[in-house]
This record gives sequence, C-alpha cells and structure tokens, in this order.
Amino acid sequence: MELSIVMPCLNEAETLASCLVKAFSFIEKNGIQGEVIVADNGSTDGSIKIAEELGARVVHVPIRGYGAACAYGSEAAEGRYIVMGDSDDSYDFSDLGPFLERLREGWDLVMGNRFRGGIKSGAMPWKNRWIGNPVLTGIGRLFFSSYIGDFHCGLRGYSKEAFRKMNLRSMGMEFASEMVIKAHLMGLRIAEVPTVLAPDGRSRPPHLRPWRDGWRHLRLMLLFSPQWLFMTPGLLMMLFGLCVGSLLLQGPLHLGHLEFGINTLVYMASLVMLGFQATLFWVFTKVFAITEGLLPPDANLERFFQAFTLEVGLVVGFVIMACGIFGGFESLSFWSSEGFGALNPLESLRIVIPSSMGIMIGFQIILASFFLSVLNLRVKGRPDQSPSHEA
Repeated sequence: MELSIVMPCLNEAETLASCLVKAFSFIEKNGIQGEVIVADNGSTDGSIKIAEELGARVVHVPIRGYGAACAYGSEAAEGRYIVMGDSDDSYDFSDLGPFLERLREGWDLVMGNRFRGGIKSGAMPWKNRWIGNPVLTGIGRLFFSSYIGDFHCGLRGYSKEAFRKMNLRSMGMEFASEMVIKAHLMGLRIAEVPTVLAPDGRSRPPHLRPWRDGWRHLRLMLLFSPQWLFMTPGLLMMLFGLCVGSLLLQGPLHLGHLEFGINTLVYMASLVMLGFQATLFWVFTKVFAITEGLLPPDANLERFFQAFTLEVGLVVGFVIMACGIFGGFESLSFWSSEGFGALNPLESLRIVIPSSMGIMIGFQIILASFFLSVLNLRVKGRPDQSPSHEA
C-alpha cells in the first residue's frame, strides 16, 4: 500500500463525511493503492459510525489528545507514505497531489504552508494569524536553524520510515511542533508546499485553546533546545558577571552620580554562580535527553566527554577549590599582619567574595563530574531500544 490518509477525530460528525469523501475521491481519481484511517479519540456523536459506513478504517485511541490520535493513527497506517490532516473540513483532502509528489521524490517530511497557500476569511483567529503562529514559528526557526515558514500547519505528509525514526512522544497539540523539531534534529529532508486553509465546518468551538496550547508549543521548543534554555543565558550571565566583577575587584566604579562597589560585587558573584549552574543544567539535560532518545547524539558533546573524564573533572574542581581556599587564608593573614581594623572590612570582601565563589564552583564541578560519570555508566549499560507510545 502506498498511501495512508490519517484523520484525528473527536466528535467531528458535522464535517467528517465531507473529509472522507474528498480523501477517497483523491485516492480513486489518481489510481492510488491507499486507505483512509480515522483515529478516534473517544467520539460520542456518531463519528465512528460515519467513518465505518464510508469505508474508513477506525483506530480507537485510548489516550486523549491530538498528538495521541495522530501517533496511534500513523502507527496503524499500512501505507509507505502518510498524509495527516484535521477532520474539520478546513483542508481539502481532494488536493493532496503536491504532498504525494514530494514524498515520492524522497522527501521525509512535507509540510503545508498556509501563509503561502492562502488563509480564507474567518479561517484563523487574528491572534493566531498575526501573533501566535508567526512568533512560535520564528522561535522554532531561530532555535533549530529551520527554514519552515509554518510550524503548525495541520496538513502534512511523511514517510512511515521517517515517522518511526522520529519516535514522537507528545500527546497534545505540541505534537505538531515536535514532529518538525525532531525532523530537523535528525537531519531528515523537509519540504514545504502551499496549502489553503478554509473556515472549518463545525458549529462548535475548535478544540484548540490558543494561550494554553501556545505555551505548550513554546515549552516543548525550550525543552528540545537546552542550548537556548540553559547554556546561552548561562554563558551570558557568567560573562557579564566576570567582566563587571573583575573591574570591581580593583575598586568602585562610577557612572555619573552612581557608585558601584562591594554590594554590586556580591551581585556579580551571584550572577556568575547562577550562570554556571545554568550551564551545568545544559550538560545534564543534554545527556539525559540523548540517553532517553529525545535528542539525537551530539558528536561535539561526545568529544567533550572523551577529554573531560571523571579524573579531569576532579582535578579541575580541586584546583579551583584550592585557589578559593588560598584566597580565604590570604585575606585572613593580611588582616592579622596589619592588625585588627587596619584593613577595612568592606575592602576585605574584594578578596573574600571571589574566594568563596571559587570554593563553591570547584565543589560543584566535583559533584557534577561524579553525576555525569553515573549517567555515562547508565548509558553504557542500557539496551538500545526505543520506548513505545504506551510507555
């Protein structure tokens, strides 16, 4: 079988028949060996009966959610290629030729682009059209170096092989974003075709909740991009804190009538600590995500771990701690040699603050080295298998 058309469905009795008729007409008109699957998410309005009467194969999805319906329907598909689309009659299933052509050419994922194809009047709320979709798509393009112009189009095609490779986990609306993100991270070939979006034919409100689902899309993008979530802000905080803190170690800074002194140095040291912890979280998250199959292996990270072994981490951590301890004793000896009160207690903090920061960072490096070694042991002992959707 060449093509499976998958329609996620939850109480779509008003529009499902129209979608099915168009899908079957496309298959018959083009002489395609294909099938139509309705992935039912617990409909109670007669949608299942409509699907069966019109010849569609119904897949009952035990888990609620748009992503769950798409995932179960795609897993049950027998076709070499899959085209997935909403069953609310907002997409024309009789015009799937561009999707199938790209798939036959060897593209792994073919995305519809509603902004290039046309959005008919009343088809998309203004906040989705001018705020939600452009902002989320822009973030996705930035985070994952993507050229896709419409991350959330509900009409898309993909090969069954690519679907299995992506190993998608999201069960909600963010499934749409995860598919594009995973395809980019895995280096799959992605194409775009113009797609027309029409007003849906339902009399009830759509299942989409713009603010809640928008946040879930953004959250997923951040979780799949630990570099932007942890590393980039962490390194910026560390760089700013170290630069300003180094200047404050030499004495107060003046900016107009404002003076920045010891109090500011404390905040800069805190900024360095926060940035360092954020960077460590980037490493932990990256390793965990790769271990669980959420992210593909990273050659740069593997080379880093080959050089930065447990022993190297312990040496680096102890050296930084030793420098911090030495600075602490230096401040005490200077205080004693000059006599009590000879050294301004506030000025002594210019030595104490960076010394204590060194002790804390060195200790964190030691702990992180042990923790990463434990994760590495778990990776080596873990069988190479992908969890199922039920897991």
